[in-house]
Amino acid sequence: MNKEQKGEIIEMLTQKFNEYNFIYVTDVAGLNAEKTSALRRELFKNGIEMEVAKNTLIEKALERSSKDYSKLVDTLKGNTALMFATDSKSPAKVIKDFRKKDTVPALKGAYIDSDVFIGDDQLEALIKLKSKQELIGEVIGLLQSQTITIKF
Repeated sequence: MNKEQKGEIIEMLTQKFNEYNFIYVTDVAGLNAEKTSALRRELFKNGIEMEVAKNTLIEKALERSSKDYSKLVDTLKGNTALMFATDSKSPAKVIKDFRKKDTVPALKGAYIDSDVFIGDDQLEALIKLKSKQELIGEVIGLLQSQTITIKF
């Protein structure tokens, strides 16, 4: 890979880091081509983009982005696959469902609306995390269920 190609990858990743608020850093080591394709299909069905790149290129893109991803840099060891999503839960759900058949992908870390989750043990917490829309729905539901009686 020449310097120009590396620059293009860094630029593409930087744009994605700036665009998405939900990013998962995973380890897909051990998946063969068939299983990797199956994982990509599942991710695509759920509106999730997956990118695989060298850790040094990912780190440079993280540094160039407009958000603070400094806590994720330490997760860039071994094989790394990035998952970019428009909601916080869907990558965690796909990972959990996929791991019913295999032991990977393993969660290295996740960036969720400026919060960082590190380690595979955080997968369940990410699945249970409520989205902004879910929280708004709960508040509206609570407000609608309350009846106010005013006596004069």
